Amino acid sequence: MTRAQPRRARGTVGHAYSALNLRLVLAGFGLLTMAVFAVLAFRADLVWLGVLCVLFAVVAVVDLVIIQRRRAARRREEPGVRHSLFE
Repeated sequence: MTRAQPRRARGTVGHAYSALNLRLVLAGFGLLTMAVFAVLAFRADLVWLGVLCVLFAVVAVVDLVIIQRRRAARRREEPGVRHSLFE
């Protein structure tokens, strides 16, 4: 089972270790940006740059999965609590 925070994190349930909602938005932006740049790079025959952008897009997808798992754990620990973008 995924915990809401890393085990040795300094944050608590009341004061989050990281702003998960903000990380979600930023990772989504990174995924979208890198996907567009990858397509543009492949169209411009810059294969190395396209591969690099695809690699960064994959990192963003992994980050999105981790963030969603932590958000789900937080929802289980704090049912009914809504968090703003920055908490």
